[in-house]
Amino acid sequence: MNAKILFIEKELQPILKKINGHSLYKSLTTVEDVKVFMESHVYAVWDFMSLLKALQLNLTTVTIPWTPKKNSNLVRFINEITVAEESDIDKDGNCKSHFEMYLEAMKDMHADTTAVLAFTNQITNINSVQTSLENSSELEAVKNFVAYTFEVIKANKPHEIAAAFTFGREDIIPEMFLKIVAEASINSSENYDNFLYYLNRHIELDGDEHGPLSLQMIEELCQDDQEKWDEVLVVAKASLQVRIDLWSGIEKQLIQHKEQLV
Repeated sequence: MNAKILFIEKELQPILKKINGHSLYKSLTTVEDVKVFMESHVYAVWDFMSLLKALQLNLTTVTIPWTPKKNSNLVRFINEITVAEESDIDKDGNCKSHFEMYLEAMKDMHADTTAVLAFTNQITNINSVQTSLENSSELEAVKNFVAYTFEVIKANKPHEIAAAFTFGREDIIPEMFLKIVAEASINSSENYDNFLYYLNRHIELDGDEHGPLSLQMIEELCQDDQEKWDEVLVVAKASLQVRIDLWSGIEKQLIQHKEQLV
């Protein structure tokens, strides 16, 4: 592996340790807890797609007349990832984005999709995202998480967008969800097949395909430019910090939710 990638991964270990050891995970013990989590986490699933499209706009030709890009490797990397993220095959053989799969899983589990659907129906351009969020009743941690994503997108530096895309997303959550939801499906008449499929697909793609492709994309974008590598590290750390803040906000909400049930 590239020495600079290895350096970044080493530098991220302390903050990744905080994420992996976050007390939120101990609060997620039931399907009801997972539903509360999903109602906020869905915004992170959604804004991931915006990072993806920002990369596609920067790295491929999406204008007419078409002209070739200088780096065909980058075109290939992002198009491969886009095909799976924006038009993957669901468990019934239908083409859907991962965001749409997540929404279906939420509906199956009777999680509330009203707020996120209202939000996605309201936004019309990049500037309307923040306004719509500010007018919503979502957690401040959710608003801050999405705001940082779009701050990176608006800066329009492909290597920084790729850093948030590659290093700013979690790996541990799907494994944890699988255990909770798989156990619940055994002891319940509810149907969690869509969510289990989504989680397994997420793990498969991130581990086998998208993870390695994303790292190659970082290498191609930065090459021997040390300033770009430094900026990648800054954005990676900041992206993980807002992830920690998101986890803390959701944990606080979960605690309040459980207290209301007592």
